[in-house]
Amino acid sequence: MTLRDLPSVDSLLQRAEAAQLIDRFGRSLSREAVRASLDLAREKIRSGDLPASPAELVQISEAFLRQWTTPSLRPVINATGVILHTNLGRAPLSRSALEAIQGVADGYSSLEYDLQEGRRGSRLVHVEPLLLRLTGASAAMVVVNNAAAILLALTTLAKGREVIISRSELIEIGDGFRVPDVMRQSGARLVEVGTSNRTHLSDFEQAIGPRTALLMRAHHSNFRIIGFTSMPSRSELARLASQHGLAMLDDLGSGALLDTSAFGLGHEPTVQESLQAGAGLVTFSGDKLLGGPQAGILLGSTDLIARLRRHPLARALRADKLCLAALQATLMHYLRDEATREIPVWQMIAARPADLQGRVESWIQRLGQGQVLESRSTIGGGSLPEESLPTFCLALDTPHPQKLMERLRTGSPPVIARIEGDRVLLDPRTILPAQEQDLQSALRSAMQVADRPALHERKA
Repeated sequence: MTLRDLPSVDSLLQRAEAAQLIDRFGRSLSREAVRASLDLAREKIRSGDLPASPAELVQISEAFLRQWTTPSLRPVINATGVILHTNLGRAPLSRSALEAIQGVADGYSSLEYDLQEGRRGSRLVHVEPLLLRLTGASAAMVVVNNAAAILLALTTLAKGREVIISRSELIEIGDGFRVPDVMRQSGARLVEVGTSNRTHLSDFEQAIGPRTALLMRAHHSNFRIIGFTSMPSRSELARLASQHGLAMLDDLGSGALLDTSAFGLGHEPTVQESLQAGAGLVTFSGDKLLGGPQAGILLGSTDLIARLRRHPLARALRADKLCLAALQATLMHYLRDEATREIPVWQMIAARPADLQGRVESWIQRLGQGQVLESRSTIGGGSLPEESLPTFCLALDTPHPQKLMERLRTGSPPVIARIEGDRVLLDPRTILPAQEQDLQSALRSAMQVADRPALHERKA
């Protein structure tokens, strides 16, 4: 067959097999796929390969259509043991939060309508009272994420002025994201004080001048400084700021409302502790230890929050109805003292090692292979760096661990695990109970292919 012998686009679209593609994917996209398959056929003919038949060209077109219409954002099973896995979407939402999203998404809602007064209202009323009751703050607002919260706070309160921060807190987190870069975008001038490991209250005090707008603390996120270190406490910084007519901004990052030390972890400063220490403004993420949707939450004094709300940037960064619905439902769990029962992140943190071991043993019975391996789970998400929890994993011995990992990743649903030594490990702590049946199917399918010798190995 020569290039001239290739069928036309229209002739391929008139075939019976193509009619099924048109029904499923639409004529326009099917036509584009047929063109792509013909382009591929031309390349093969030019390189000397055997040409595809018309039926094969339709099959290739279908492959293109499947590739183009398969969502890249898909549910996955997180078997890594990293609870707040940023690459896997951080905190999974509670059932109530999911129902709340569905409730406001499939129709109209009272997002900015006061049902009592029958007139326009504020979208913040859905979460602000809950945040105030839970934390003791005077005022609150919500934006799209914590970086946006910092940007809004610094733009409003410190544009063209100075923000004093310890050198040890000018950090870089995932994907090359640097906190100082966001701070500079606000128009504020950073004044770095102290050294990489030790900063004293006197360093802050000596740096305060007529252009100073804020004293700031920032969460270390994904690392910890140990050894010969020092840093003024939140209350010391807050008192110093107050003495000079300033405010202290505390970027908590992870946003814990519960005491993490009660679960065998190091103590993560809570939102309540920061406010009680005198911070004028506290910011944190909604999808870390809070266990809710992606959001940036700002708590603080009434006058500071009022200034943020009036800034034009506040509208550009405001949270949408789906975020607010999920956040409202998540906060309700704390209000009802049911966070460890209903919020997946806290269910995972509170899970007992003996229960995790029992889950692994049941998997082994159903799979007919694997071993129980004692290991550690981590929190992740820039929360509690270097902290971990005891766990038991399913360890799978396979001659091709990387191949098994690839098959798990590309299966349906995708399963993300980890390798230690020559074994593939799956940690039950981060696997939701409702996912276990799908996990079993994915494991069986992946292991059958991964353990099958390659063609050259069978010939040998």
